[in-house]
Amino acid sequence: MKFRTLLGVAAILALTGVSAPAADKDAADIAVEAAKKYAGTTISIVWEAGLQSLDPLNYSGPKWEKLTGIKVKVVEVPTDQMFTKIMQDFKSGAGAYDALNVIPSWMPDLARAGALEPLDKYVDKFGYRDELQDIAAAYRDNQMQYDGKIFGFPDDGDVMLLYYRKDIFEDPKMKEGFKAKFGYELAPPKDWKQLDDIGQFITDKMAPKVYGAGFFRTAPYPQYMFQERFRMEGGKFFNADTMKSTVNSDVGLKVFKQMLAENKFMPPGVEQWNFVDNLAAFLQGTTAMTISWPPYGRWAAGYGSGEEALKWVPKSQVAGKVGYALTPLGRPELGVGFDLSVSATSKNKEAAYLFIQWLNSKKTSLERVQLPYTLRDPFRLSHYASEKYRALWPDAPAYLDTIKTSGEKGLLDLSLLQQDKYDEAMTKAISSLWAGEDPKTILDRMAQQFDAITEKVGIENQKAVYKVWAAKPGAYPQ
Repeated sequence: MKFRTLLGVAAILALTGVSAPAADKDAADIAVEAAKKYAGTTISIVWEAGLQSLDPLNYSGPKWEKLTGIKVKVVEVPTDQMFTKIMQDFKSGAGAYDALNVIPSWMPDLARAGALEPLDKYVDKFGYRDELQDIAAAYRDNQMQYDGKIFGFPDDGDVMLLYYRKDIFEDPKMKEGFKAKFGYELAPPKDWKQLDDIGQFITDKMAPKVYGAGFFRTAPYPQYMFQERFRMEGGKFFNADTMKSTVNSDVGLKVFKQMLAENKFMPPGVEQWNFVDNLAAFLQGTTAMTISWPPYGRWAAGYGSGEEALKWVPKSQVAGKVGYALTPLGRPELGVGFDLSVSATSKNKEAAYLFIQWLNSKKTSLERVQLPYTLRDPFRLSHYASEKYRALWPDAPAYLDTIKTSGEKGLLDLSLLQQDKYDEAMTKAISSLWAGEDPKTILDRMAQQFDAITEKVGIENQKAVYKVWAAKPGAYPQ
């Protein structure tokens, strides 16, 4: 840019009352400098209760206060209550929350209701648009905007990964025996039939010391695995013309029967396993394969094992023995994730915005995704390429490369008006499956529940939202 042009831009910005971001400062520095005028203010932010909240409680909140003089009040809310609490605060007009963590599949509901502040004017005022391009496309292109406006910054690279025991898969006797029985090489499964073959083979050879696989089965996590598998087998959630649910199709029945059959080569009682049960089994070497979010990979490597907050995580017995791969059929679920947003009823909107820009910036977010005691996962291209991150443990480069590829191929969570109600219907259906109810009966009931939710929202309203979601590249496999 020519010097004369630069002066012209500066003059225009001065006349409009908008300050020009310094060219030599990054987005984190810009946010800090701009926020200092709000020193002495307290802002509140809604954060998922538990490990996630240790980020703002122990690290980013205190650091922001030190840098800017702004105190951060962390409002911890269980995940299944976050949507309701955010909506209640908006409808009451109380303005109890300034900044928010929002699950991306909720964005259509919250944005249409007016509960989220559009962020575009702040993005431009504080020079953040360029750094947003560093966010991986799967998150940036699908989890940031609604109706052409920015309502949140993708801040968590959630995606399902397949973890497997390299020492078992590379054992010469296991490889020889497997190929003799099935006619193909023992390797991470490319489809669900291969997962069945491998899981049963390892269980037959090694149980009860080691079982072929283990998955979390209790609410609410398995519904994300169902969403992925249902679509990858050819299923559609709705008839796009009528918005009648089609989850009870032959595809839905096939997936339910497969999921039920897999339990046979998993450890006894797997139907009752939650996130921690499944983690413990894999880290202790009881299962040879599992599917979960990226934190499993870090903890399996022993990263953060000395942290006080991670005392509940069993000491890894498999460090250095774990491989990372795409889930069967190669299009993993981007399950859950979080956006950073600003509440439309906040009384401190600019201060809240500056905090989330700083949190989400390239510089600060790289520090945050390396915190061993929180659950934020890499979500920027610069995270995947970070030499510092790639040196954290010997297999960290393979781990980051797998996360990057999985995100690029990932499937989006279903995202409709009152999405939390559809999620609840899927969760209850899967719980009924483990309880022994007939799969077809369960699916028929789930379809009826989907239809009732759609009718309550309004068929035409929901059809419009579904059309936009279904047109995205990550909605259905092409």
